[in-house]
Amino acid sequence: MIRATRRTTGMIVLAGVMTMGFQVGVKADFATPIIPREAFFGNPDKASVQISPDGKRISYLAPVNGVLNVWVGPAHDPSAAKPVTKDTKRGIRGYFWAKNPGYILYVQDKGGDENWHVYSTDLATNKTLDLTPISGVQARVQEVSPDFPDEILVAINERDKRWHDIYRVNIRTGVKSLIQQNDEFTGFLTEDDMKIHFGVKMTQDGGSEIHRLTGANSWTLFAKIGQEDVMTTNPIGLDESGKNLFMIDSRDRNTAALISYGLESGQSRILAKDNQADIAGVFAHPTRKIIQAVQSNYTRRRWQVLDPSIEGDFKYLETVSDGEFNVTSRTHDDRLWTVAYVLDQGPVRYYLYNRDKNEAKFLFTNRKALEKAKLAKMHPIVIKSRDGLNLVSYLTLPVGTDHDGNGRPDKAMPMVLFVHGGPWARDTWGYNPYHQWLANRGYAVLSVNYRGSTGFGKDFINASTFEWAGKMHDDLIDAVAWTIKEGIADKDRIGIMGGSYGGYATLVGLTFTPDVFACGVDIVGPSSIITLMEAIPPYWKPILEMFTKKVGDHRTEEGRKFLASRSPITHVDKIRKPLLIGQGANDPRVKQAEADQIVAAMKKHNIPVIYVLYPDEGHGFRRPPNSMSFNAVTEAFLGKYLGGRVEPMSEDIGNSSITIPAGSQLIPGLPAKLLEANKDQS
Repeated sequence: MIRATRRTTGMIVLAGVMTMGFQVGVKADFATPIIPREAFFGNPDKASVQISPDGKRISYLAPVNGVLNVWVGPAHDPSAAKPVTKDTKRGIRGYFWAKNPGYILYVQDKGGDENWHVYSTDLATNKTLDLTPISGVQARVQEVSPDFPDEILVAINERDKRWHDIYRVNIRTGVKSLIQQNDEFTGFLTEDDMKIHFGVKMTQDGGSEIHRLTGANSWTLFAKIGQEDVMTTNPIGLDESGKNLFMIDSRDRNTAALISYGLESGQSRILAKDNQADIAGVFAHPTRKIIQAVQSNYTRRRWQVLDPSIEGDFKYLETVSDGEFNVTSRTHDDRLWTVAYVLDQGPVRYYLYNRDKNEAKFLFTNRKALEKAKLAKMHPIVIKSRDGLNLVSYLTLPVGTDHDGNGRPDKAMPMVLFVHGGPWARDTWGYNPYHQWLANRGYAVLSVNYRGSTGFGKDFINASTFEWAGKMHDDLIDAVAWTIKEGIADKDRIGIMGGSYGGYATLVGLTFTPDVFACGVDIVGPSSIITLMEAIPPYWKPILEMFTKKVGDHRTEEGRKFLASRSPITHVDKIRKPLLIGQGANDPRVKQAEADQIVAAMKKHNIPVIYVLYPDEGHGFRRPPNSMSFNAVTEAFLGKYLGGRVEPMSEDIGNSSITIPAGSQLIPGLPAKLLEANKDQS
């Protein structure tokens, strides 16, 4: 989320006041050159490659004056591509081709507020139109259809911030018309006919119901999903006949399978399953409603081909490059595919695959600076929790520290436990900029799929119920204990770091287990579960019952007492190790108050803390200058308390919006200008 100098951290307590001290040890030999942070966290050279529906043009994201924009060029000559969008602020992170090949669509917010607008760019004029020019409203693209190339369905919460109504929008003019007012559904299943077929709504018991639209605003209950299956069961689409519904479904089983349900016959059929992992993605024909392959992921991605017509394509693509491949786009006639290969020791490799010729042409990588860099291998490992669960984890060791290649360093070393957010998400194998950056600086890096992580079946998710700061944290501690036992981590030099839930886990680590970690880096993590839940965005309120049934209920006296006991803010006086906090001022999920209140509590207890705040960021740091500046501070912080190598931060800091409301004087190597600008806040 390199051991030029070895340091042993010591915490000195004087009259109840903690100071952050360290001792300089012996210089260690480390042959791998420092890779600049820019190579890991700056803009990619080219990314998100896609082919137009008619196969005539190719597109990708690339920077224009340091800001990511969409570039388009002829499919036979991507080097001739030109920028077609004109974003000058945060950069475009996600885009796609409209079914009309003359238009590009993308979404963008302002300053990380997640009030997404949908934009349409006319490639004939390079003019961009805001299709949802409404302040303070969140828009989501609901459907694009080859049968209606000039129109899309967009979900907008203008009328009621809690619910997204469905509109039909013309991508040329922006004219929209309401097709479904919504006062109860968290989401809809729509199809190429641009009509709503199913709606999903949450129930008071934390489960959900799937309703079928059977008439003019007339809904019939199709399926009831219990709380135990709600996170692993969803409808995904209809087949060509419209008589069969495809679902990812975990009912009556542990791992979610791909199942076809006959809407008239009432019969069901399992199309694909994996007894170790959920079916997590489907590969469907671009125009026909055929699911041709599915993927699941236990320790590595697995493909299951269901359609014999693409079996030869997949077998060929497996031979083209190392790593794991994913098809990122397809033409309407299905003759051309763009394919991305993810590796653990190199940048993403993009290819244009011609099915007629059975030939994949290499295009470029997403980060040229990493093509010849000495990157570290990522090892998938399975660690047993104290109560017997399998914790699929990923370990990265610095280059040159594991001479026999067995996934164990030659001697115990400093380690960073990098905890994923969510918590209903997961870590995967492949290139990870945080793993590679930290390994390059001299740290072993471990990421753990603790209970509650997705993809491993509903039992694994449900084992996390009411276990924030409980067994979920025990899993992390068990994994750390395993690394110490295996001779991987030096028990006195282990840091914990993560974003969102990973930031919360960092705060839990320093408050609930204050002697395990030498330091912590909390990125947009909640300090109180109660205030987190009280301040959720209005469009999250429909899923509140599910949240309270999984985490705890802040609306009852007993629930508040329980959640307070699991909140780091309650135990702030136990913090004895150095802490760095990063926050975006516009975060709609974990609001700035979460960082402010724990910083204030630490100051009240005379506990030093470094607090870095970005006025133009939300839930995480998307602008590359901001990301690099925070990581520069993090690198100096970890170098001081864990002993890794440090690249000077002056160049990273310059173009960011960084402010430091607390602890600027505690950051080693902070440029004098920035130190002076923030000294009054500290």
